[in-house]
Amino acid sequence: MTANLPPQYDPQATEAKWQKYWEDNQTFKADPEAGGKPYCVVIPPPNVTGSLHMGHAFEETLIDVLVRYHRMTGRNTLWLPGTDHASIAVQTILEKQLKAEGKTRHDLGREKFLERAWEWKAESGNTITNQLRSLGVSVDWSRERFTMDEGLSAAVLEAFVRLYDEGLIYRGNYLVNWCPASQSAVSDLEVDQQEVEGHLWHFRYPLTDGSGYLEVATTRPETMLGDTGVAVNPQDDRYKHLIGKTVTLPIVNREIPIIADEFVDPTFGTGCVKVTPAHDPNDFEMGKRHNLPFINIMNKDGSLNENAGEFQGQDRFFARKNVVKRLKTDGVLVKIEDYKHTVPYSERGKVPVEPLISTQWFVKIDPLSQRALEALDQSNSPVFVPDRWTKVYRDWLVKLKDWCISRQLWWGHQIPAWYAVSETQGEITDTTPFIVAKTEAEAKEKAKAKFGNDVQLARDPDVLDTWFSSGLWPFSTLGWPDETKDLEFYYPTTTLVTGFDIIFFWVARMTMMAGHFTGKMPFDTVYIHGLVLDENGQKMSKSKNNGIDPLLLIGKYGTDALRYTLVKEVVGAGQNIRMEYDRKTDESKSVEASRNFTNKLWNAARFVMMNLEGQTPEQLGSPSGGGGLELCDRWILSRYYQVVQESRNCLENYGLGEAAKGLYEFIWGDFCDWYIELVKSRLQQDAEPNSKKVAQQTFAFVLEGILKLLHPFMPHITEEIWHTLTQTGDDRCLALQAYPEADISLIDPELEQQFELLFGTIRTIRNLRADADIKPSVKVTAILQSESEKERQIISDGSVYIQDLAKVENLTVTASLDAESPLGNGGQGGSIAGVVGTVQVLIPLAGVVDLAALRAKLEKKLSKVEAEIKHTAARLTNQKFVDKATPDVVQGARDALAEAEKQAEILRDRLKLF
Repeated sequence: MTANLPPQYDPQATEAKWQKYWEDNQTFKADPEAGGKPYCVVIPPPNVTGSLHMGHAFEETLIDVLVRYHRMTGRNTLWLPGTDHASIAVQTILEKQLKAEGKTRHDLGREKFLERAWEWKAESGNTITNQLRSLGVSVDWSRERFTMDEGLSAAVLEAFVRLYDEGLIYRGNYLVNWCPASQSAVSDLEVDQQEVEGHLWHFRYPLTDGSGYLEVATTRPETMLGDTGVAVNPQDDRYKHLIGKTVTLPIVNREIPIIADEFVDPTFGTGCVKVTPAHDPNDFEMGKRHNLPFINIMNKDGSLNENAGEFQGQDRFFARKNVVKRLKTDGVLVKIEDYKHTVPYSERGKVPVEPLISTQWFVKIDPLSQRALEALDQSNSPVFVPDRWTKVYRDWLVKLKDWCISRQLWWGHQIPAWYAVSETQGEITDTTPFIVAKTEAEAKEKAKAKFGNDVQLARDPDVLDTWFSSGLWPFSTLGWPDETKDLEFYYPTTTLVTGFDIIFFWVARMTMMAGHFTGKMPFDTVYIHGLVLDENGQKMSKSKNNGIDPLLLIGKYGTDALRYTLVKEVVGAGQNIRMEYDRKTDESKSVEASRNFTNKLWNAARFVMMNLEGQTPEQLGSPSGGGGLELCDRWILSRYYQVVQESRNCLENYGLGEAAKGLYEFIWGDFCDWYIELVKSRLQQDAEPNSKKVAQQTFAFVLEGILKLLHPFMPHITEEIWHTLTQTGDDRCLALQAYPEADISLIDPELEQQFELLFGTIRTIRNLRADADIKPSVKVTAILQSESEKERQIISDGSVYIQDLAKVENLTVTASLDAESPLGNGGQGGSIAGVVGTVQVLIPLAGVVDLAALRAKLEKKLSKVEAEIKHTAARLTNQKFVDKATPDVVQGARDALAEAEKQAEILRDRLKLF
């Protein structure tokens, strides 16, 4: 059977073929009973509402490179896929649909609304996972999880009830980020800090004893209606005598104290700050320290409540204008300044969040964070790559406050608490007693024992923050709380690959939850990657509309090309990468370069297979086994094993970009550009049989090794070529082959250095031929001079390669040149000369080219370039042109002038030779 590849590589057909093969054959299905050393990664679950963006493509490619590599090294590998239910995102989509129908979720009721949510999930919720398939990720699809599937929901119930029973979950009043648009508490991660052009309003609070006033300033004047104090720094001499006195709050006429607190910066503004404990996080803490009243003036829809007096019912921003108007009328408004400041916006509701006192469910963080801190400080667990993120992670564990876990939504894990509403006139209030249980039946039994048989229960309508379920992800996906074989074998997981922006929102929550529930950190290593920036080095975002669609680039260049580009651009773990992109044409030069690399590999593989006479690498045998290796065979094997060693070292130490670059240089440069050329003559029909066989063995062996080395980065093209090269059926695939190991005995750094000299010599001769316009078909005489005996020996040993690749008929290697030689008098007299290292290269031109014609040709070319220089220089000295032309046009002219001057210099140097 003769192995053949089609003349052209078709990435779309090839990639779809192998993605289907891997999934249909469950190639990546994990088996905990197979033994070995586990390597487990759980996917950072993308939102079920999402579609594949460049950040996903980057992250999943990095993970897949690691997973495929470790699978090939013999590890028992599981990469577990799944999605997050994304409470706010899904609810927002559904409520928009209902609004278009003139309805609200309350019109449907909770049960019907959730039916509709599950219908949406069935129809649209798999978009992101189907798009992940197009990346060729080697996940175990049989273990795909969803944060609201039956198993994970059971884990959430178990975790909540355990934490509550242990006193680590409580219900209480706290200041939360409130989104008036979605009417829900939102986490810090769902808050987008936006810089806005606003105002700073200054007004006076009169001292109650009539002895003067204090001036305060605020960006939110409407909140003054809820003020319960004014604070000054205890060391501020201006106000020390006033501490303990009171002021009368304008409009409201409430008497409030002047307190002393170290938090106040005496250098900011007037050194006095109004204190609104129910509507500002810093004031909240001050209010607790000084036992100030907490007065909420805000309804959950962003309008003002009864505590706002005459402003009750007004929207917060409308009320702001009216409060300022009233302060001005009352003569206490001092001034209004323009003021640029940062305002927190709800990412989902797209409105400013309101710090609001609200009754919510909370997790006590301190015991959980202490466990994670102990693991970090005592065992350096988990290990962060790069290490600089260790401090960031630690600092956040120290600073974390109790975690608000309730959300006023319907889509999500409903909180397993039942209120005895019969105790509070059928309503859920802040004082209604409740029962926490896994099921309603269990809650009913507990409630009857406590409140009697006639007790009426109502379940808490809120759902849990999605970070609660995703905090359990590394172990709930493996079967916890049940003692499953997966959990026993694959947990703790090996590596978490994620972005730096969610270290504290997700990574810390996973370590805290895992430490508490399993007694172990959930992963050994956290590999923190950077961002994919746009063509201008800017972070991609919806607001900037500067995203780059990975699916578009996959359609244009192929998955392998995009994957390779993303990894190859990484210089050092954790670094951002910039994606080259032309928005007018939707083209990327960097991805195109990787596509060209796939074509280079394809064509090289076709050439190799056409010269193996139908034999597979296995049939040909190992090139190192039978002897007869020639110089270039020993060189390519040395380079190959060097690359094997470097690739393994890089991948073991998260140097993914470095590994990709090293393979690129070896495959394109050493193998394709040099080795293939070096052995072509040995593959001819009339070549010496043993030499031909060794060349075929080496060819096949190195090509198969290249496919294995490159497979984690470019899985589709390597799988296709490997099957054709090895003539393997559907029962085996490259993805499950062993990753190459280095044969140290065949690594020869000195030989590699020698070939560097040979290649330098060949390049120099080729360049000299081009300079002298020597036709490719014409063979030349070359004289190589070096005083170094070692260099002369290297050149002599490799003379056949120099003659073959540089088209040299007569080659002379000498220690010196006499004064009569053309090289001895500076290259004059019809010769052209160059230098490589300390080797001087001379090519006599007599009889090879028409020197007079060549000189005339060079002079004509020089004359044309000099005319171009004169014309361009004149344009640039014309002030009208410089002033009227666009900067791009002017810079283009300058670049053209510099290039022309460089060409002129080269032409003058060449003319000196004749």
